[in-house]
Order: sequence, then C-alpha cells, then structure tokens
Amino acid sequence: MIARLTAALFALLLALPVAAQSVRIKDLVEFDGVRANDLVGYGLVVGLNGTGDGLRNAPFTEEIMSNILERLGVNVSGEQFRPRNVAAVFVTGRLPPFARAGSQIDVTVSAIGDAKSLLGGTLIMTPLNAADGQIYAVAQGTVIAGGVEAEGDAARVVQGVPTAGVIPAGAWVEREVDFDFSQLSSLRLALRVPDFTTAARIEDVINRAVGRRAATMVDAGTVTVNLARTGAPSPARAIVGIENLAVQPERRARVVVDQRSGTIVMGSDVRISRVAVSQGNLTLRIEEAPLAVQPNPFAEGETVVVPRTGAGIIEEPGIGLAEVPGGTSLSEVIAGLNALGVSPRDMIDILKSIKAAGALHAEFVVM
Repeated sequence: MIARLTAALFALLLALPVAAQSVRIKDLVEFDGVRANDLVGYGLVVGLNGTGDGLRNAPFTEEIMSNILERLGVNVSGEQFRPRNVAAVFVTGRLPPFARAGSQIDVTVSAIGDAKSLLGGTLIMTPLNAADGQIYAVAQGTVIAGGVEAEGDAARVVQGVPTAGVIPAGAWVEREVDFDFSQLSSLRLALRVPDFTTAARIEDVINRAVGRRAATMVDAGTVTVNLARTGAPSPARAIVGIENLAVQPERRARVVVDQRSGTIVMGSDVRISRVAVSQGNLTLRIEEAPLAVQPNPFAEGETVVVPRTGAGIIEEPGIGLAEVPGGTSLSEVIAGLNALGVSPRDMIDILKSIKAAGALHAEFVVM
C-alpha cells in the first residue's frame, strides 16, 4: 500500500507544471585546462593485527617488503618472511587543478592480496604516479578503514569493506603540473551533456554579456571563447565573468527504469503517441501431495507411495484493452496506471512494450 501511494504521489508531482530553470554555466560545462589528474601508487600497509596478506599466496607482498627494508639499510637477502601484519595495497588519489607543491590531498588505500582487514594499519611512504609516469605526490599515514570485522573459532562477521580505507590529507604534492593557464589566448567550454540548443544558448549569453562576439559554438559539445575579445585582463578573470552567467539548458526526453527496485524516473518532455495497451498476469501453480497406500491388516504386501500432483493456471485481473490518445504525457499514463493498481514491475514491462511499438518518444534507459 505504501509503495502504491508513493508511486501515485510521484506521478502527481510529474503532472504538475514545472517552470523552466536557469543553470550557471559552471554547472553545465568543463573548462579546458581546469581538470584534475588521477594518481596511483603501489605500497605496503604495516601494523595489522594478524589480518594481512598470506605471503605464500601473495609473493609480491614479500618482494615489496624486502625492497623497503633494503632501502632502509636492512640486509634481508636469503631470509624467509612469514608475517601476517603487512598487506600490499594500491593507493589512488586525484591531483586537483592548480595544486601547488606542499599542498595535501586525500588518498584511498585498497588491498590487492588476500588480506582480511586494513583496520589499524599504517601506509608506508608510497610515491604516486600520473599517466606520464612522473611522481607527483607521496602518501603516508594511518588508514581509516570503512568496515568492521569480528571473528571467532566457528563464525566470522564482516560489516562494510574492511579491506579498503582512506587517509584524509594523506599525500603531499611534490610536483606541479606544467601548465601555464595565464598564457591561454582562447578557452574551450566542453558541455557535460552535449546538446546543440544548449551550446547555442551558452554562445548567445556570453556574447550578450561581453557586448561583442567572443564565443563561438563549434559543435554540440564545444563552445570556444576568444579571451582577447572578452575585455578581461587575464584568462582567470574572464572565467570569473563567464562561469556565473545563467543559461536555460535543453535536455532530451529520457525514461530511466531500474528493474531491481522498480524505480521509474522520467522527464517532463516525454510524450506518447496514440497506442492501445492490454496487460494481464498468468500464475502457474503446481502442488505435490503424495499418498501412502498400505496393505490391509494381516495381508501380504508392501506400502506403496502413490504420486498425486495438482496443477492449475490462475489468470489474475489485469488491464483490459485501453487506448491512450496521442500527445499524452508519460506522467499522465503513469498516473492512470497507478489508479488501476498496476505494480511498478508491471509498469516497467508496459513501458518497454510501448517503446518497442514506437509510441514512446524518448530515450529508454534500463539499469
């Protein structure tokens, strides 16, 4: 009942008129050159309480531990290690745009061997490389794992993911990205959702704001800005004047359904052509009721089990042949289906059939 009322309320909200909303340009585009860079490193977590890698199953852990000890002046040649308090991990992070040497960034630590937990572990100094192979940061610190584990002689309970954790501000930036933003003569705006209408509106808004033709739409996903024509003293000041301009974005009609949870999300622009819909449910039920037959008292014979099976098909009431007039919005169709008591999963099947019939004019995304 609660799910049905929730679905009906959701359909009612969709049926209400929605005013067009303006969005800042900074929320619609990515500025060329203003982006983060992914970093990755391979390191070792120590100090685990017997929950580390089994070195017999993870020989790379022993190798990195030997390398670290040798760099520290400890000769371990020919020695056999069998500790359970170390774990090999991947360390990932993101170098934000315009990060300077000496600043700190967050890193994520994930076990790659058969370690059971990283709780209480400490990451040993780990260099982080970018895609060009250069070291841009160095990470070290105490791992804050995102799970809890409890184990006894005959049972084990795990909540969350104890084999992954984070180190807030756990890496120091050692190298800066070689990019001089102040020398740019033009700037590209890359739309997060490419659309010709939205790109044209961004071009018009920028040109009206600067009073001259500084922006040019290249395609559905790119708008270029001639920084010299904006009149700003620097590229950074030009972006300040551009990124807060309001634009009304255009969006494609789209329906997104999640079959696992029965969730349906749709835009207000979705339309349905004239179509007839008929839906019903068939339930097949089979019951086994074997019967034991015994011989009469003092008679010769054996007990025999006689199989008895009951089978039947039940047709539950569904939707009869219903006609949907052309130009109807999908929210109106959903409201009608909710009024008839159609379940969310049956509703998803109906929408799939309408899309297959060519009557649903929207992009249909199934998750």
